[in-house]
Amino acid sequence: MIDPFGRRISYLRVSVTDRCDLRCVYCMAEDMTFLPKAQLLTLEELDRLCGAFIGLGVERIRLTGGEPLVRRDVMSLVKNLGARIGPQGLRELTLTTNGTQLAKHAEGLHAAGVRRINVSLDSLDPGRFKALTRWGDIEKTLDGIFAAKAAGLAIKINAVAMKGVNEDEFDRLIAWCGEHGFDLTLIETMPLGEINEDRTDQYLPLSLVRRRLRETWTLEETDYATGGPARYMTIRETGRRLGFITPMTHNFCESCNRVRLTCTGTLYMCLGQEDAADLRAILRDPSVDEAGLRAAIEAAIARKPKGHDFVIDRRSNRPAVARHMSVTGG
Repeated sequence: MIDPFGRRISYLRVSVTDRCDLRCVYCMAEDMTFLPKAQLLTLEELDRLCGAFIGLGVERIRLTGGEPLVRRDVMSLVKNLGARIGPQGLRELTLTTNGTQLAKHAEGLHAAGVRRINVSLDSLDPGRFKALTRWGDIEKTLDGIFAAKAAGLAIKINAVAMKGVNEDEFDRLIAWCGEHGFDLTLIETMPLGEINEDRTDQYLPLSLVRRRLRETWTLEETDYATGGPARYMTIRETGRRLGFITPMTHNFCESCNRVRLTCTGTLYMCLGQEDAADLRAILRDPSVDEAGLRAAIEAAIARKPKGHDFVIDRRSNRPAVARHMSVTGG
């Protein structure tokens, strides 16, 4: 699939649920209203949609949420998608998780064909972790991370960089990841959804963070890429990679190769735009065959915009996009 700007779309992010067992302050309001379960695609419908995308050239699928592992029977979908890994199908199946359910599912993920995962961990301080997640227990997340490591999964830690919140922890996170053999990616906060917080107070440009880190660490250029939006460097002292996702200071739109499918069957061609395609209606129309489903996907890709319009400033107290990250897929 080629979009209007010549970019090959080979990466699909699939949100299997908007629900989560944490309430991270940059992602959700504390009192969230989640989608009625009747609106969600079944796991079988999600599998069929993924199969259509794979048939059109998608090579990487990442399962997200909310927290994907809180969806009942989600491992059946993981197993079905894992069975599609091969020369004529998927190259890679990955997962983004908050780690709370990993102790239970790590071995099953590896057995299904998952080889690497991203785990959200914004602080190593138990009190700060609880404040950031509103009711999380860091020990449960750490137990999950180390269960995943023991199961043979490569782990990348994702940390949202927040001014005055966790910016004093980046050196500690780098050292901790180096000690345990994990890569680390820092992410700029994004203006998605009402969160009962002022994002202008949270926003920390990673260009500033990078300059600070160079005072302690030797950051070396690398051409390493995973197919996602992060730009990576290698930390000489630890031998691990450090990624930067910078939707605000330096967007990655020119190389965007991905689209996002929600748990309701809505396809967003851009995280930072509202235009979307309703694939649920097409999927559930008995008169539409596989060719018709693929044609609908291709028509949506033909509308993919050049880039997003994220901005954070004090003149507007509204998010750039009304929907929460958990709806689109984190």
